[in-house]
Amino acid sequence: MPVLSRYPSGETQRYSEAALNLAEAAESLPVEAGSHRRGRVAAGVRPGLFETCANANCRSGWLHLWRSRSAPVFEGGWSCSAACTAARIDVALRREMDARGSAPEIHRHRIPLGLTMMEQGWITSAQLRRALEAQKAAGCGRLGQWLVRQSAVSEQQVTRALGLQWRSPVLGLEFHDPEGLTALLPRLFVDAFGALPLRVAVGKILYLGFEDRLDPVLALAVERMMRLRVESGLVRESIFRPAHTRMLSAKFPPVELIEAISEPALVQALTKRLEKCRPVESRLIRVHDCLWLRIWLRPQRGPLPDAGSIQDLICSVCAR
Repeated sequence: MPVLSRYPSGETQRYSEAALNLAEAAESLPVEAGSHRRGRVAAGVRPGLFETCANANCRSGWLHLWRSRSAPVFEGGWSCSAACTAARIDVALRREMDARGSAPEIHRHRIPLGLTMMEQGWITSAQLRRALEAQKAAGCGRLGQWLVRQSAVSEQQVTRALGLQWRSPVLGLEFHDPEGLTALLPRLFVDAFGALPLRVAVGKILYLGFEDRLDPVLALAVERMMRLRVESGLVRESIFRPAHTRMLSAKFPPVELIEAISEPALVQALTKRLEKCRPVESRLIRVHDCLWLRIWLRPQRGPLPDAGSIQDLICSVCAR
């Protein structure tokens, strides 16, 4: 199920080519010479005067030296005009969309959970058979849950077996601070993908917890967006679920959902947003069937941004 379909359509903005006009967006944002812009990297420094436009096909040449622009900055590069911002977003969007087909997720055959626990000597074949029969009769529930209900194994053993399946560590919730971790990824991703940010160690490593299966696509997306090394692991069910509920109750940075009728319409919508916000940095990353644009309104001073200085846009392109 697409991520955006989990939310009411009234909360999602939809864009078409007719509703969005790039020239109109540029004209509606007049720039006065010498005016102060929120996106400046440092006081008294105007990147637009000293830096080259990041658009490789920029045609303005030396004319951009007279433009009073220090923002927006997209993926580390400044653009001298709305047209150049659109060109850079278009390149990034094509990169992310093309990667969807050119880099298929590698499927790894995992030993079934029951066999994994039998190999460890934690259950017998008779115990596994009873749990499977109970699961089939009920038509719901995971095998590990049925084994625990029948007192065949402990919850800790089930989590350890899942860790062996996924070749991942079992993580704890020491020093977990939900409010302090909301700037890592949007609430929608925490909810839809069952992810739980646990902690950031030494300012470089983010530990990301899951209940019964890892999500390497989400982990890679967060790693690329936040420039932190992400270590994924499993968390015991009885402590994961309360912590996940507390995380969802925390206050996250604002997020906007955008559904565009086509890729060009999405490029124009994102261009309009960046030209309006003038961020000091912004990045576009694909996460499963959607695209995640993060906007930094102020420079980030540590491993985590200030939640009040970022905005998230989660976007999708309608299937024709």
